[in-house]
Amino acid sequence: MSSTVDHLFNLTRSAVGPAACELVEDQWFDRKSTRTSAQKLAKTLVAMANAEGGTVVVGLHDGTIEGTDRYAKHRNDLMQASHDHTEPPVRVRSELLGCVNDRGEDDQLLVITVDASEVVHTTKADDCFLRVGDEDLSLRFEQRQELIYDKGQSHFDGIAVADASIDDLDPAAVAEYVTEIGSSDAGRALAARTLTTHNGGLTTAAYLLFGQHPQIRFPEAYVRVLRYEGSKRETGRRLNLTNDVRCEGGLTKMIGAAVNQVERLQPTRIALAGSGRFERQGLIPRDAWLEGIVNAVIHRSYSIGGDHIRVEIFDNRIEITSPGRFPGVTRVNDLRNIPRFARNPRIARVCADLRFGQELGEGIRRMFDEMRAAGLVDPVYRYTPASVTLVLTATPLNPAVAEQLPSRSAEVMEHIRASGGMSTGDIAAAVGLSKPATLTRLRALREAGLVTWVGKSPKDPRAYWKLHSE
Repeated sequence: MSSTVDHLFNLTRSAVGPAACELVEDQWFDRKSTRTSAQKLAKTLVAMANAEGGTVVVGLHDGTIEGTDRYAKHRNDLMQASHDHTEPPVRVRSELLGCVNDRGEDDQLLVITVDASEVVHTTKADDCFLRVGDEDLSLRFEQRQELIYDKGQSHFDGIAVADASIDDLDPAAVAEYVTEIGSSDAGRALAARTLTTHNGGLTTAAYLLFGQHPQIRFPEAYVRVLRYEGSKRETGRRLNLTNDVRCEGGLTKMIGAAVNQVERLQPTRIALAGSGRFERQGLIPRDAWLEGIVNAVIHRSYSIGGDHIRVEIFDNRIEITSPGRFPGVTRVNDLRNIPRFARNPRIARVCADLRFGQELGEGIRRMFDEMRAAGLVDPVYRYTPASVTLVLTATPLNPAVAEQLPSRSAEVMEHIRASGGMSTGDIAAAVGLSKPATLTRLRALREAGLVTWVGKSPKDPRAYWKLHSE
């Protein structure tokens, strides 16, 4: 669960310091010594503003409660760090929180709350940072350019919803969230996560997360779960769609409803369970498809109308499609080592507070690990300028073999599987690799016994590749 400082404001002065020292530094929280420089603090402010916002508590160092009162002049410099050392100035709110320092004296901690920003910030030295986990990642020039490009659509969740107020929210859902983050005041909790506007209105994030029926304003904000009989979609008289369920409500309820449907409709097999009995079990690891659904709901582009999230279930796989492309700083061919960037930072923060998701990169890596642990091929992402599709296939693959295959081999396999058979040129075009690079992967897959070449001669124009199992 992510760290939160909200509950510190409800504690007695003597309890504040120890509680603050116990908080875990993460995507949204950092602690600094009072003696840190304003320039160093500015790096963290820039990193948080460029990502999803967060909170910095000044006056703590290696478990020591320093306080800030003895350094009043320097504390003022730190409070001015966003104005003096960031460009453009990062939006922050500074508060003094009473505590008892390690000398037993009444003192104060400096609590700086950073808002997620609609623009890219740098330090005065023109260095750009992005908060990734508990670190401030320095961005290369091309990464900064990608971030600048992506910021144009990254904070649709911060736009105010016209004529909407807290009365439009589900009181039970809000109360559950307020309790979860250790706050006692709904207004303060929502404001702390920038879910309300300066005049008390609701942001899109608040309305989507906790609205009683947000589909009134956002009709495409739902998850559709479809079950097909067989391993491909049929049409017309051969239509093989057996279930079509629409999951609505606030995002947290929507995730729960979608999970229930996938558990009911997922492809299964009879296998020996831990109970010692043969039971029906899912072919795809639960943690893998659950992470896929959560990521789709949190990171979809809600500004795109006319489409919704789809979870399509077949006898041998699950496909999860979300409107919107990958964020600009994400490299699709290196999904196990991507920097975190949330298209909807407010939604991501709340879902992390509610333990629906952790960090984006960590979740994707876990999907890979779960699929490999189950002896299945790696997850595959198919993407277009308008959508991203995650494919989780129950194709067995020895983990030792997977480690030996060239990168993106699983993607090559998925395109072959989806088409039923493809030529080398068509595969190269589909995955965006050169023909020699594609052949390298195809040969490795053939040597592993996973694909087969079908043709009458090496120059057969009708030659194609298919999965060995087919």
